[in-house]
Amino acid sequence: MLNLVWVALLLVGVVCAVFTGRFDALNQGALSAAKSAVMEIALPLIGVMALWLGMMRLAERAGLIQLLGRVIRPIMSRLFPEIPADHPAMGAMMMNIAANMLGVSNAATPLGLKAMVHLNELNQRKGVATNAMCTFLALNTSSIQLVPATAINILAINGSKNPTAIVGSTLIATGIATIAAIFFVKVLERVGPFRWDHQIPVSPTQDSPVENGKDGSSTELATPRLRPWAMFAIGILVLLFAVTLAIRAFPYILDRWFPIPYTATNSPTGLLDATAMFLRALSPLAIPFLLALFPLYALGKGISVYSEFVEGAKEGFQVAIRIIPYLVGMLVAIAVFRESGALDLLKGGLTPLLNALQIPADLLPMIMMRPLSGSGSIAILGDLVKQFGPDHLLSYMAATIYGSAETTFYVVAVYFGSVGITRTRHSIPAGLLADLVGVIAAVIVCRWLFG
Repeated sequence: MLNLVWVALLLVGVVCAVFTGRFDALNQGALSAAKSAVMEIALPLIGVMALWLGMMRLAERAGLIQLLGRVIRPIMSRLFPEIPADHPAMGAMMMNIAANMLGVSNAATPLGLKAMVHLNELNQRKGVATNAMCTFLALNTSSIQLVPATAINILAINGSKNPTAIVGSTLIATGIATIAAIFFVKVLERVGPFRWDHQIPVSPTQDSPVENGKDGSSTELATPRLRPWAMFAIGILVLLFAVTLAIRAFPYILDRWFPIPYTATNSPTGLLDATAMFLRALSPLAIPFLLALFPLYALGKGISVYSEFVEGAKEGFQVAIRIIPYLVGMLVAIAVFRESGALDLLKGGLTPLLNALQIPADLLPMIMMRPLSGSGSIAILGDLVKQFGPDHLLSYMAATIYGSAETTFYVVAVYFGSVGITRTRHSIPAGLLADLVGVIAAVIVCRWLFG
């Protein structure tokens, strides 16, 4: 599937450039995309990857990932029946999903890449995406979004009277999109050419690294009991986190007993606004809390925390370098397709379909750009907000669409590229169908809430 998509983007783009004459723009776009893939995405990702993969190694060595895996076993075992319940992939995937829900993308990507490495340990047909990988990717492209921070900020800086109004619409739309993603990915994995038993390995099985057991099964590390002083220190940390969260999330309640000079005390206008205030307070606290919790817990288990962190961080450079060819290939193909004018022609052809679905034609640029480019989607959202006003129904729809979908082709390139997957099977169709359901849901929900 990825082979066909990549060739189609390049071929259609070049052919369209013949008729539109936009060869200069195509050339510049392709070169800029290649540079951006390395200089603006892969290289900056090295530091973030090193940080979070180091922290993940501490969590694994201390048994935190396995503990989390046991807690979420009832849900995850239904979504990923082929993954052993105690495998580290379970905990890594759950942490990635939680980070996505909170809008902490700088942590979600490294956690997701680590989860893909764990999933690849169980892959018996290297180079081919497993059912679990496709399901995990679908959940990433349609993840329930609790804090659509970027969309809220764009509405706020343009003078919206209620920028957090899209929290409810985004939550509903992403919830529907996630259900659709699970449905599509589970149905398509049983369809002819996508079936697992029809796949042939791209490379020999023995070429792949296996970190845990010989057959890829999980071998849980034996760690000592948590020391009493560590239990006390973690309790203090959790208490400090809870108090700080309460001060930041509920200042309008606490201010009744004593003033809090560094927080806003404006009372929320309703339950939705109060929920948005709570989630905005929780999001920036999540990362500092984890950065303190993981090393403290590991130290309490008697683990050499710094040396283990360094060993895990070394993987960050390797993973970031490994995904560069995949990023360059995908981003250049998207740039060729966009700059040649092919995207504009496709927009014109889809207008009648959108009219039939009662989706405003002004939203078409956002709908088409969202799976292809995150920065392009932000630019289109900003333009729509300025054109129609920050509190216009179309602006709310566009902001909800932005928060309800993911840059699907970027996620495919990064996640599958990190483990050398070139046969993506049904992951792209499932992701794009979930994106479409999310768009339709966003329009309907916004009409219901704001129309």
